[in-house]
Amino acid sequence: MEHRNIISKKQFSLKSFFFQWEWMLVLIFIIVNIINAFLSPYYLNSRKLLDATMTFLDKAFIVLPMAFVIILGDIDISVASTLALSAVVMAVSYNAGVPMVLAMIICLAVGTICGFINGILIVKFKELSAVIVTLSTQIIYRGIAYIILEDQASGKFPSWYRSLGWGYIGGIPIIVIVFAIFAVLYGLLLHKTTFGRYVYAMGNNITASRFSGVQVDKIKVTVFTLAGLMAAVAGLFLTSRMGSTRPNVANGYELDVIAMVVLGGISTAGGKGRMIGAIISIFLIGFLRYGLGLVNVNSQVLLIIIGLLLIFAVMIPNIRRIQRSSFHKADKGTHSIEMKS
Repeated sequence: MEHRNIISKKQFSLKSFFFQWEWMLVLIFIIVNIINAFLSPYYLNSRKLLDATMTFLDKAFIVLPMAFVIILGDIDISVASTLALSAVVMAVSYNAGVPMVLAMIICLAVGTICGFINGILIVKFKELSAVIVTLSTQIIYRGIAYIILEDQASGKFPSWYRSLGWGYIGGIPIIVIVFAIFAVLYGLLLHKTTFGRYVYAMGNNITASRFSGVQVDKIKVTVFTLAGLMAAVAGLFLTSRMGSTRPNVANGYELDVIAMVVLGGISTAGGKGRMIGAIISIFLIGFLRYGLGLVNVNSQVLLIIIGLLLIFAVMIPNIRRIQRSSFHKADKGTHSIEMKS
């Protein structure tokens, strides 16, 4: 009687390990740093590089939950408006006499409520895509921010609050430390918990997940609520760094955030990607902008470069998939010829 061994785990392959998209990102990151160092003698300075992180890590807080959203096969384009509304409500509350700590809690609460509303609308009106829902709330949230402040700025925050965006602990920017903590937490949530496995399952096949007993609506609402919460966290650091806020703050952030997630190898079709790729892409785009900014490269040129990187990020996995499919077809054809002979 013939014995068959069933292998439940995929065999480790050194070639497959080093051909992962994350390693490609590391290579691009190294090339970007080499080019930046060649273009400007002021680039390779550890203190200045650490300081540069303060200018782009506020967006990074939104990248973490956005990775979950896109793995689900959805998208949230209201995050920048959520940030603006949260920051505006916080500033107005503080200037109305609310203690700063309580105003910060209000900021987080507003962001969480905005995200929760997005999630509820998406699961209750299934005929509407996440794009339509979040496009609508993007306009609504930004509109409310304009109604509250009109075209004015609001600030005059206490000095200790400003140190949140510009301060250091042991020579390391506070924003870097806080982001590292959140990155570890979200990475563990995605890759080491049942919740994370359900997110991947829903991204691959939401209908099968629903019939398997997964509470798909509850998970979607949770993910969009987390996106709202982290948009508010980003708002805290951004307003701290700016010293004030306006209704038009963080305009265009949603596009930068989505670009970072997609460049990180997370598939817009859902069900694929890893948090480490999104984190690497944050620093890749951040330092690319910083380095080219040192030599006064036009912002439009930066957009073109980032756009090309995104096309590259989407194109490479598709080419590999086509090659793999062709290889399997050729292998099946050879096998059938052998059987006939």
